[in-house]
Amino acid sequence: MPIAPIGSIFRAMQVRRLSLTNFRNYSRLELDLPGGVILLHGDNAQGKTNLLEAIYFLATTRSPHTSQDQQLINWDALLADEPVVVGRLVADVARPDTPAHLEMRLIVEDRGAWAGNGASGFRREALINRRQVRLMDLLGQLRVVLFLPEDVELATGAPANRRRYLNVTLCQVDADYCRDLSAYNKVLEQRNALLRRMAEGQARQSAEVLQILTDKLIEPGSRVWQRRARFITEMGHQAQEIYFQELIGGKESLRLGYLPGWHSNGRKTADGQLADGDWLQASSDAALIGERFAAELAAARATDLARGSSTVGPHRDDWAILVNGKNLGQFGSRGQVRTAILALKLAEINWMKATTADVPILLLDEVIAELDLHRRAALLAYVADQVRGKGMAQALLTATDPGMFPDDFLAQATSLTVAGGRVSADG
Repeated sequence: MPIAPIGSIFRAMQVRRLSLTNFRNYSRLELDLPGGVILLHGDNAQGKTNLLEAIYFLATTRSPHTSQDQQLINWDALLADEPVVVGRLVADVARPDTPAHLEMRLIVEDRGAWAGNGASGFRREALINRRQVRLMDLLGQLRVVLFLPEDVELATGAPANRRRYLNVTLCQVDADYCRDLSAYNKVLEQRNALLRRMAEGQARQSAEVLQILTDKLIEPGSRVWQRRARFITEMGHQAQEIYFQELIGGKESLRLGYLPGWHSNGRKTADGQLADGDWLQASSDAALIGERFAAELAAARATDLARGSSTVGPHRDDWAILVNGKNLGQFGSRGQVRTAILALKLAEINWMKATTADVPILLLDEVIAELDLHRRAALLAYVADQVRGKGMAQALLTATDPGMFPDDFLAQATSLTVAGGRVSADG
């Protein structure tokens, strides 16, 4: 896991050129991007968000808006009479150390099979400097922090949203975490399939196999827990500082509480989970975490067999934003939630810099319109300060109305108009 050394010189990242083919509403785009603040403005459904999505996809290998990658391909291309349809996303990334040419290909080879089940006939390819690599190898080549209006669901939405945030953010900086998570999920899928067959009476003499799969969960699962707990601690410190000092003027305290998926549903309580989360955050011994995980798996065995699924493990994790000790998702006002999420996303920039020495690209999608004047001013001041004095090379914002931004902010930004899948410079 990369850790920025004390006194390190931060490495700013910048997308110099973005090329899109058959991606969303872009049949073909070649766009040179300057450094600094870039404001993408235009009416709704013109392609502003799609540009940010393309950069985010190249950084994380995931879309923030859909889990079905085939939905990213331009619909007109699918209707064309071509045997193979290829969507391409390409970025030339400038960094002080090693510039990179990144490419992701979304390939539909059998439209009949693809249309039938949404998976067959579709594949992805990743390339770095024009050499094909594993998808996982693309992670870390480009680092971004994305802020969306729907990020309020990190406080108010389902636990799956919060686990996804942990995974996407950590995988950008920690290849070991991503490998452990992948290994854990593969064994979990096998264990759940066996539990389902056993619950239906279709699997005989499977107790030994079940124990083998259970044992194989422990090592990668323990490391996933350990890394998540450390992340929650580090991000909590960063978010509290921003929330307390820059957004609300010292009136409230904020912390992140870890709710690990130790317990099956019949045995867990919020207070107990928070206490377990504190223990995990204080623990640096993966072996001790593994012992606890083994004990919890043994205790949940009867429940797992009855339900036909694994009821304890990192796949059942949750975490919470606590303001003055209360869960914001349950008790926070709309304003408190937006302020806390704003603090969290700004803290992500600082955490990524401290962890890797890389300064990420900031992507803000229609966020300004969702904030009141005070929070809007605080966010724009923070962005300007990061670009002007904290080493950030590039920040991209989208908006329908440039008039929402103050004149001094617009004066230092490059404004681009997006209309009908085309991008043009203002003026």
